[in-house]
Amino acid sequence: MDKSSSRQKTVVIGAGPVGALAALYAAQRGDDVAIYELRSDLRDPSTTPLNFTKSINLALSERGINAMRQSGRTELLESVMKEAIPMRGRMIHGASTTGELYEQSQDYDVHGRAIFAVDRGDLNKRLLDDLESMPNVSFHFNHKLTGADFRSRKAWFEVAGGKSMKWSVDVRDQEIEVDFDFLIGADGAHSATRFHLMKYLRMDYQQSYIDTLWCEFTIDPSAKTNDDPNSIFKISPNHLHIWPGKEFMFIAIPSTDGSFTCTLFMPSRYFSILEEDPNKLPAFFDEHFPGITGLIHQTSLIASFTKNPHLPLISIKCQPYHYSDSVVILGDAAHAMVPFYGQGMNAGLEDVRVLYSILDKHLSPSSKSSSSSSLSRKRALALQEYSLTRQPDAHAINDLALENYTEMRASVISPVYKFRKWLEETLSVYVPSLGWQTKYSRTGKVDCGGLGGGSDESGCDGGGAGLVEVEEGDEAGAVVCEGADVVGVEDYLLVGCEGGRGELWGVYSYDFLDV
Repeated sequence: MDKSSSRQKTVVIGAGPVGALAALYAAQRGDDVAIYELRSDLRDPSTTPLNFTKSINLALSERGINAMRQSGRTELLESVMKEAIPMRGRMIHGASTTGELYEQSQDYDVHGRAIFAVDRGDLNKRLLDDLESMPNVSFHFNHKLTGADFRSRKAWFEVAGGKSMKWSVDVRDQEIEVDFDFLIGADGAHSATRFHLMKYLRMDYQQSYIDTLWCEFTIDPSAKTNDDPNSIFKISPNHLHIWPGKEFMFIAIPSTDGSFTCTLFMPSRYFSILEEDPNKLPAFFDEHFPGITGLIHQTSLIASFTKNPHLPLISIKCQPYHYSDSVVILGDAAHAMVPFYGQGMNAGLEDVRVLYSILDKHLSPSSKSSSSSSLSRKRALALQEYSLTRQPDAHAINDLALENYTEMRASVISPVYKFRKWLEETLSVYVPSLGWQTKYSRTGKVDCGGLGGGSDESGCDGGGAGLVEVEEGDEAGAVVCEGADVVGVEDYLLVGCEGGRGELWGVYSYDFLDV
């Protein structure tokens, strides 16, 4: 790099939602930003579909919304929220002892706050389109990170369609070499950035899989029958639908076209049994997920099971997240988690906000014209603070995501769980002097009712994202702790109580939507 230039070159590895938002933050601060992505342009329909490794739909919570809001790109957030569907609770499906189907709604929050179902590909496209409009941003698709020197600030990439994709010293001279001032790795659970980062520091690293696979299905939309826009939905569009099965579960998330993206979670041994004879699938669903075969035709059910991949669920923890002043990893590269709190992407987007809030604190606008050594020292301190600050939160939500699987597939139908939920809400509403907060009341959900301004297509009163307000404060962690011993809920209050921190990771409870 030309050290005489005051403009910093930031290289971002990974063009998914987290990498794209990180690039947006960097570009907004005047950096020259280069984004390198292993795959083809993710906006191209011919690119490997994201749902080969990721669910089509995911939950966008206030954590992710706020991260986009803080980017300063108001129009971007408004466009995303116009295509988002508010989900105000779970809808539990089952059958009585007489075989009669039932639905039972469980609101997330007594105040009606919601999380939002969004299409992953659409969100990614909007972020990339916004980046493409910025003159200091460049895209480099089909580039595989094969080497990095974080001391001399150089990275090497292979370009798809050329030489062998197997890296070795022998082909180094055939690769392109890229200089950078700062590198951000947002390249997912199997991060190449993290792999190379491990060579430069003593990184603690833990990877585990749970004995559960997942497969995706679709509930097709209905034909519109009247003026009600919701008539295209076969089931309620404002809920996360769950068919709990104790050992397994089936869920459905709404899409704006009236369809539902559905996911089956099941121990691998059951997948093996059904793979031997997929024709047993409809009977299996009738027994464990009553009502599904009335929403998905049996032939479609079998076709989805045989055609769509059966994918594992990985959990990754590591520390630290940075080396010196030159590199940091974000999102799944730093803390991949199982999807049962729906916080994987939201946590990654919040990584970006937290990182740049710390960088801004250490690097004032005038410091960018400081000497190279001074700038390096300040950024090194900022990255050290980021790792120390973010790691406990990330590890906590990782653990909580694992614990929430039990609640979603089994506890939601337990009488004890239902009583606990009723008691929590009663204490919160009628005995506020106790300082008790429900599990969902301060998890960053958005209050989308009664904000004025009409209604958008998703049915969220208030419409545009500029009207979204959130009830949460820096004191939230301490407030929640006041009631921590009332009903034995220390499992999800653990981090919220730790030092009374305002980040309040310990009371996230967003359900699945982020495989």
